[in-house]
Order: sequence, then C-alpha cells, then structure tokens
Amino acid sequence: MIAILSEQTRLRDQIVSVGASLFDRGLTFGSTGNISARLSSGEMLMTPTNVSLGTLDPAKLSRFTAEGVHVDGDKPTKEAFLHRCMYCEQKQAGAVVHLHSTYSVAVSILADVDPANVLPPLTAYYVMRVGTLPLVPYFPPGDEALALAVSEKAKTSHAVLLANHGPVVAGKTLHDAQYAIEELEETAKLFLLLQGHKLRPLTPEQAAALKRI
Repeated sequence: MIAILSEQTRLRDQIVSVGASLFDRGLTFGSTGNISARLSSGEMLMTPTNVSLGTLDPAKLSRFTAEGVHVDGDKPTKEAFLHRCMYCEQKQAGAVVHLHSTYSVAVSILADVDPANVLPPLTAYYVMRVGTLPLVPYFPPGDEALALAVSEKAKTSHAVLLANHGPVVAGKTLHDAQYAIEELEETAKLFLLLQGHKLRPLTPEQAAALKRI
C-alpha cells in the first residue's frame, strides 16, 4: 500500500510539473490540453475539466479505474476517452499528452498534407521521438465517435494529429510523451516556416537507420 501511494504521489507531482512547464512555455493556453499517466495497477490519473495546465492541484486530479470509471478527484475532461483509446492500442504507454499547440493545430488545418503521415522526416529527433503522424478526421469536441477513429490510427502510431484540433501523443513515461509532443510541435513549426521552399527531408534509408538506434 505504501509503495502504491508513493507511486501515485510521484505521478501526481509529475503531471503538475509537466503541465506547468507546457503552459509556461506557451505550448498550451487557457484551459486547453490534458495530461494523463497510468499507474502500475492500470488506474489512470488525469487532469480535470476546465482547469489550466499551469495551475494544477495534485490532490484534485481525476482518478480512473483500470476499466476507465471515474472514482475520485475533480470532474474529468470530456476528452478522457482520447486517453483511454490510446492506452488500449499502445499497451506499453504509461502516459498520454494532448495539446492544442499552435503550430501543430495550424498543420492540422492544411488541406494538402498526407493523411497517412502528416509531417515529413525533417530531423533525426522527430523520427526518433514521433516517427509517423497520421491525421484523424475532424469530429466536434467531446464526440466519442472520435475514439474509434483515434483507436484505428493508434494501432500503428503512438502519435496522432486530430484535424482542426491538435496532437495526441502516448509515451512509455510522462516525460517520453512530453518530449515527443514538444518535438512534434517544433517540427510543425519548421514545416510551416519552410512552406514554399524545396525540402530535403531525411531519406527512407536514413529514417529507417534511426529507428534501429
């Protein structure tokens, strides 16, 4: 019991710390975005609804059973299903981060991106942290039909981009998910800065070599 409480306390504090870091650096704003982490028991801790990631209270985080039932803490985000469907498909995931980060959202609105893999492999770190980024079609906020669409894409990718909405990224740890979504945002920024220029992305062979590291 002490070990379980210690793990839960540590994860609560990590969620608060990561939320503040993302908010303070302008990667999320207002009450947008949400973060979750999974305990070794399968239970989930998640940021509540209508709360800024910059002012989270560790004691008020929403807690769910392994089956996805809200058991205590403040009212959960209406996007809790996004986290559950990522965990269902990404069995090794220990955390999920969803943001409405500016450059990623901007790319999600472009009409001519490849829906199978939105961003080209511009840098080594993007390939290593994100890999492929499928585009999930648009659904209204909170529409649980989105869960089926996300689940389908998450079978083969730990990162997805919701059209006209933003990225959802799973990682083995909370910091893995944080660093991956930050790399995604920076690559989206590069991609937009390079619009109208001829690109020289990594070759398929170069990208494949990175995935073996």
